[in-house]
Amino acid sequence: MIHAGKWIAKHRFLILLFGIFLLVPSVIGIIETRVNYDLLSYLPKSLETVKGQDLMVDEFGMGAFSMVVVENMDLKDVQKLEEKFSNVPHVKDVLWYDDAVDITLPVEMLPKRLREGFFRGDATMMIALFDNTTSSDEAMEAVSEMRKLANEQCFISGMSGIVTDIKNLCLQQLTMDSFLVPVFFLGSIGISILYNLGSNIFLGEISYVTQALTAILQLGVTMDYSIFLLNSYEENKELFPDDRNEAMGHAIASTFKAIVGSSVTTVAGFAALCFMTFALGRDLGVVMAKGVIIGVICCVTLLPAMILVFDRAIEKTKHKPIVPSLDGISGFITKHYKLWLAIFLILLVPGVYGNSHTGIYYDIARSLPSDLLSNVANDKLKDDFDMSTIHMVMMPENLDGKSKRNLIESVENVEGVKWTIGSSSLFGPAIPDSMIPDKAKKMLQSDHYELAFICSEYQSATPEVNAQIGQIDEIVKSYDEKAMVIGEAPLMKDLQDVTDVDLRNVNIASMAAIFVIIMLVFKSVSLPVLLVAVIEFAIAVNMAVPFYQGIELPFVASIVIGTIQLGATVDYAIVMTSRYQKERQKGFEKKEAIIAAHKACIMSIITSGLSFFAATFGVTCYSKVDMISSICTLLSRGALISMTVVILVLPSMFMLFDKVICKTSKNFLAVEKK
Repeated sequence: MIHAGKWIAKHRFLILLFGIFLLVPSVIGIIETRVNYDLLSYLPKSLETVKGQDLMVDEFGMGAFSMVVVENMDLKDVQKLEEKFSNVPHVKDVLWYDDAVDITLPVEMLPKRLREGFFRGDATMMIALFDNTTSSDEAMEAVSEMRKLANEQCFISGMSGIVTDIKNLCLQQLTMDSFLVPVFFLGSIGISILYNLGSNIFLGEISYVTQALTAILQLGVTMDYSIFLLNSYEENKELFPDDRNEAMGHAIASTFKAIVGSSVTTVAGFAALCFMTFALGRDLGVVMAKGVIIGVICCVTLLPAMILVFDRAIEKTKHKPIVPSLDGISGFITKHYKLWLAIFLILLVPGVYGNSHTGIYYDIARSLPSDLLSNVANDKLKDDFDMSTIHMVMMPENLDGKSKRNLIESVENVEGVKWTIGSSSLFGPAIPDSMIPDKAKKMLQSDHYELAFICSEYQSATPEVNAQIGQIDEIVKSYDEKAMVIGEAPLMKDLQDVTDVDLRNVNIASMAAIFVIIMLVFKSVSLPVLLVAVIEFAIAVNMAVPFYQGIELPFVASIVIGTIQLGATVDYAIVMTSRYQKERQKGFEKKEAIIAAHKACIMSIITSGLSFFAATFGVTCYSKVDMISSICTLLSRGALISMTVVILVLPSMFMLFDKVICKTSKNFLAVEKK
């Protein structure tokens, strides 16, 4: 590796030019990579609710809808607005009461179902149907165009509106700070971030969560690698004062060995996310694991080239270390190891309890500011019509008319159901099929299925609506196994079921992978248990904080935080353990070895922890998307907690279990000093 390092140092200008050249395809890749703003689209394709969404596109030519609330507007003007909405590209149809009866008929004379479904006081509601899925560019463009046509009396709700607002909010807040700032201020790390984001073009698209987190996670995780190289280069310059290429060659060789070992656990942590059936985990895991690997490559190629090219400027701007020596702290911590173990045991119970009782929410709209247009519209829907969401039932067309009516009547009797609208319920059994308006027939009937809308007073992703969906599904399946309940709330119910399982699986996978890596690196049975236990304790404390604050976390944060914090911060423990092993092999006694290891590693651990904190804390402060800010809050706090636990608790574990470690680890024998 020394020869390769010397070659890199010698050809620094060529490497730098090639690195700059690669920025061109990277930027093109970033521009061409689509960003997906709908987390529900990452649900497994095998779910009935997901299949139903696709089937609805095939059968009815529509894949999403929005409820539109209009207040204090003359019915003739509402009808004109309906016509305008109908002419918006990708709006397939707009369902309003004039599709069933003439607009001249007084509202008071309307059938009860129509009156309850479309009118409440001075407000009326229509349902806009889009010709593509919820998160499609076409649906979002349609919502944006409808908002331009609407006035202050009109409110557009539904998941397509929420996804549109997520997109607009992310474009406003996250674009510049996500990846451009690091490029200008952090050199090779910023460039490696651009490489990573640009290479996502091969994935086709990434989620907005992945896009927002990639830069800050890659920055926080790979910052250490740059620090390792700089420190190693400075040390080797003293050994080779007359040949800086030689010094850099040795620095690259030693750094590569160090960061490969360090990066393996980090990559394993991110790779564990790929075990999730919720495909967002695979999206984030692949991108971040790829980012760490790219960061390692840039650290031993591009960064050395940049350092050598600007070496004179670096020399001129050097200053004395501003942080005082921390050697005295190491002795104090080791001497009072029983105190830190006692604190560990005291915090263990509330940490584990709080971690297991932290509240989690699954309502995606809740992660957005309340003053966004979609949330304002949802509030209007609740206030004006006492409804929160609409489910859809797809009934096979070969089901006889009487069974369809009985099915709908049974559904209407389910607690929390406000009303139902379908061709059989809207027009009644006395109206022959030939007299049903063609527009209504196209919206509600296809060659193989009939569609019915079900209004629920319960909010999506709540226990009440989940129980309601279960009852409705049981009813429709009793009439025909091919009948399906689909929509926003059924998808969120599946989201909760899927991610609850994923949370357990991904944590087990990450711990198992890192356990095996540590066992192979140290050839030890006991050390993996101690190191993983120490970081898992830090994770439990971190996750317990929201419980004691009375804060609920978005579901994504609860799933990914454990894996990311474990993979990113277990390196702190590995660094100290490696040094402890070396000191023990030299023949130092237990206490001397631990103090020496602590002195050697405390500054690098603090630097790593604070770097990770700094990389993530900024997003915590400015992001208005709770899905993003919550993850960054947990990551920034988790970095500090892991750093503190490794500095205080891990040496205490070494003091307590030294004999066990030496007996259960190969080449880790305590040698008595004579």
